[in-house]
Amino acid sequence: MNYVSETLYNLLHQTAFFTLSWKNGVMILIACVLLFLAIKKGFEPLLLVPIAFGMLLVNLFPDIMLDFGDSENGVGGLFRYFYILDEWSILPSLIFLGVGASTDFGPLIANPKCFLLGASAQFGVFGAYLVAIALGFNDKAAAAISIIGGADGPTSIFLASKLGQSQLMGPIAVAAYSYMALVPMIQPPIMKALTTHEERAIKMKQLRKVSKLEKVLFPIVVTIVVVLMIPQTAPLLGMLMLGNLFRESGVVKQLTETASNALMYIVVILLGVSVGGTTSAENFLKLDTLLIVVLGLIAFAFGTAAGVIFGKIMCKVTHGSINPLIGAAGVSAVPMSARVAQKVGAEEDPTNFLLMHAMGPNVAGVIGTAVAAGVFMAIFGI
Repeated sequence: MNYVSETLYNLLHQTAFFTLSWKNGVMILIACVLLFLAIKKGFEPLLLVPIAFGMLLVNLFPDIMLDFGDSENGVGGLFRYFYILDEWSILPSLIFLGVGASTDFGPLIANPKCFLLGASAQFGVFGAYLVAIALGFNDKAAAAISIIGGADGPTSIFLASKLGQSQLMGPIAVAAYSYMALVPMIQPPIMKALTTHEERAIKMKQLRKVSKLEKVLFPIVVTIVVVLMIPQTAPLLGMLMLGNLFRESGVVKQLTETASNALMYIVVILLGVSVGGTTSAENFLKLDTLLIVVLGLIAFAFGTAAGVIFGKIMCKVTHGSINPLIGAAGVSAVPMSARVAQKVGAEEDPTNFLLMHAMGPNVAGVIGTAVAAGVFMAIFGI
């Protein structure tokens, strides 16, 4: 009888009810809210579902992120192996390969002025860097946090790893991906507050047709020029341009399909659950984490506002030929922010089609955020 009672007692105390704290309960609730937003509201489910489920699992069973050194048999938790690929910058670089293979750079080539809109949105990054310094973060931590302003999860993970800020990688990645997913909620109020009805209703001329030669040369030329000036951008920018060269060359269709579909989705799963796996209650519910989340929102809002304001300037200079809304797409959340520009413009005039025009600044923003990360690495001699 004692054997039975002891066995039942041991089994009972192996359940999560006896190991989890109220903080774990808070994180589980947050995970459920994110799953609701992803599944019910459709807020970028490809990102939020794996991140939120990773958050759910790690707070139910913390050992799923167990470090090798803390394990009795030297075997780490499942998510720890995925997380190593983040630390080694493998998954962020592969994400950029997939983005390049699935994105048409034609709108940017057709309207090179969009580079200015993509660059202007990076003001949010450098503005947040100064704010983070003022709040007491060290320079490298501030740089890693500020890149959230580009709304670019892979670049945020990449820079945090390169700058040795692994302890902040989880909150930074969660903030970056959360804001990417919540672009449809965050950007429209800022865009509407900074523009008039007349500006939002501006119709832009149809973009010129871009030749195949231009599309093939673009990733090659950009790689040569940017990497010569800022070599630190090579891992991200190089993979982005390689993916696009796969797409535009037309001679490696199998590689294009693999990079933009199967490989991309596999990497998204691994990256998402590993990012979610960093959000254990003991690591996430801290003052620094809350500050990172707030700073990320400030950076993203600044980036959106800077893009729209510069769009207004370009609208004046070009005598009303550029709709300022496309400036908000200068953050590198591809293609979410471009879709938001289209949606806000269509609310003013259902016949206004801004999507392809907004894709130019959107692609420029991806390049711009990678360059901003390279600038930080150059500053710190990485």
